Order: sequence, then C-alpha cells, then structure tokens
Amino acid sequence: MPQVEFSNIVKRFGRVTVLEDLSLTVQDGEFLVLLGPSGCGKTTLLNMLAGLQDVTEGTITIGGRDVTDLDPKDRGLAMVFQSYALYPTKTVRGNLKFGLSAQKLDRAEIERRVTWAAGLLQIDQLLDRKPAQLSGGQRQRVAIGRALVKNVDVFLFDEPLSNLDAKLRTEMRLEIKRLHQELEKTIVFVTHDQVEAMTMAHRIAVMNGGVIQQIDTPDEIYERPANLFVARFIGSPAMNTLAARIETSGQAIAAIHGPSGVRMDLSDYAFRTPPKHGDTVVVGLRPEHFIVGETAEPTGAVFTLPVRYTEKTGSDVTMFLDNGEKDLISVRFDHKHHHVPITGEAPPVWFPKDRFDVFDAASERRI
Repeated sequence: MPQVEFSNIVKRFGRVTVLEDLSLTVQDGEFLVLLGPSGCGKTTLLNMLAGLQDVTEGTITIGGRDVTDLDPKDRGLAMVFQSYALYPTKTVRGNLKFGLSAQKLDRAEIERRVTWAAGLLQIDQLLDRKPAQLSGGQRQRVAIGRALVKNVDVFLFDEPLSNLDAKLRTEMRLEIKRLHQELEKTIVFVTHDQVEAMTMAHRIAVMNGGVIQQIDTPDEIYERPANLFVARFIGSPAMNTLAARIETSGQAIAAIHGPSGVRMDLSDYAFRTPPKHGDTVVVGLRPEHFIVGETAEPTGAVFTLPVRYTEKTGSDVTMFLDNGEKDLISVRFDHKHHHVPITGEAPPVWFPKDRFDVFDAASERRI
C-alpha cells in the first residue's frame, strides 16, 4: 500500500491563501483524519490529493510517484463525497458498475467486484433497487461500494456522514472502521465532527486557518493539546480555559484566577519551560475531570462558585459555574452518584492536580 505525502503545499485562490507551506505524510494503511472547522482548508487539501483542484505550489506523491499534475483517473484513488452522488435512474448494481467499464475490465471481473463489494457492505439484497427506494444509510453504503469496486489502495472520504441522523452516523462509523480493518487500505477522511475523528482515526491532523495545528493519535491530542485552539476544539463540552497569574514560592508554583480568586496548584505540572513569578498563563480544565463533592485526595484546586444553570443528558449532568467572567465553568458528572445542585447553590467542586493543561497567554502554545 502506498504512502501519501504532501510537501510544502500552497494553495491560493486569487490573492487569498488557503493553505500555506503545508507538509504531511500519511503512512501505508493508516486511517488519517483531517479535522477542523469550516473554512480551515481540509476539503481543499483532500480535493488537491484527488486531483479535483490544482496545487499552486508544492508536490503530492503517492507511493513515491509524483501525482501533482496527473488527472484524477490516473492517481489510483477512490473518493466518497458528502453527497451520495448516485445516478437516480440506475439501480444499485448499475451505480456500482458505472466507471468500471472505462477500465476495460471484462464482464466477469466487473460482476465479481460488484458481488464482493455488495456482500462486504451487506447491500447484496438491494442490487435491483434504485436510490429513491433506499434509506440514507443504504445510499451511503452504495456510495462507499462504488469506491470499493475500483480496487485501489487509497480511499478519500469527504464528510460522508454529515447527511445522516445521529443513529445512522454511529452505525456508519462502525461500518467504515470494520472496512478499514478488513481491507487494510490507506484512508484519508475529512470531517468537522470531533467524535468521528476521535473514534475512527489512527492519527488526527487538526487544522485551522490552513495550518496543521497538531498531528498525533486521538489520545495524545486529547491528553496533551499542543495549543489553545486544539484544547478548545477537542472535547465536549469544550475545555474550560482560565487566564491566571503565576505565583512562585520556593519550589511551589500556583496560578491565581483573578475574578474568582481560585488558586490552582501547578507544583507537579511537567512544564516544558517553567513560568516566572507574575507571568500570565491560561490554565485548561476539562469538564469531565472535575470531582463533585468532598474529597480526601490531594487536589489542585477547589471551586466553590454559584451554579448558573444545569443541563441533564441521560446519565450525565453538566453544570455551569459563575466564575465572574462571561464564559462560565462547565463541570460534567454522573448525577446518579451526586446531588444535582439548583441555581444559586455553590457546591464544592475539586480539580485534580495531575489534570491541568497550561498554555502561554501570548503564544497560546502549551508550556
């Protein structure tokens, strides 16, 4: 299976630069997700790999072969689009076959590929139906099948699940993961949905403003975000971020949040570059890492702040604490084991000292 490599990619539309000096390697057989908000350049990068958009500067190679200026049909790729792009007048079988005849395959080989893909995707009983007779999930399976029958080593997915409802998205995530495990092909998958990225990817390239902010495994991106953008983008609810002033005393280091007066003990934090007394930092606290109620364990900070409101979602509750700033502090916990405070209450909420994330206030990089 070929390795995909982007080298010093630049993409401009007139005077607007969408991608600036971007380099990225997708390993053989890897499931790589390009994740980011709308307009960050992820789909543009995928389209350039597919040959649907020209590269302004830089090179793209697949298996060591320069494909930068090749036609899409000569790149050895298959692509699944956000819209199913099925031919409404053709049956499922006709949609799967379409394009294979251009490869000058004999009829027996075309039938073999169609039968194989339909069986793999569990749509073999739908071959004689037309798209209008299919559900959204079935249409998406047909769209994936049309890519599979091409028998290529690299598959591209451009937000293929965004048109499905929540239940179907979950089912199709599992389906695509199963296909990757069985086929062991290289996949480049574009999405703005962090859940899709975190559950499917070997590695995630988080993008913003045409720049890769961080590329790593889902666990590493969640546990050690490289900067504030990644920290705030990954996680639901989003990570709380508090601007604070550093106080040092001997070996002790603490961050003081001015509006609430909360003191956060950073003495055990593994700083890359230790801050100085009086420096301004941004401390990150994930909502799910808080401990609600009394605790005898060593903690990094205690918040006794009034509850503004709460949101219950099944077994979880997210409560929002008023910390004296516009952005409230969100705290997520299991309501089956704790009393759910009402508005105005100020229950003790603890944060473990080994769970802090600290960023430089000026550069927004992790320190």
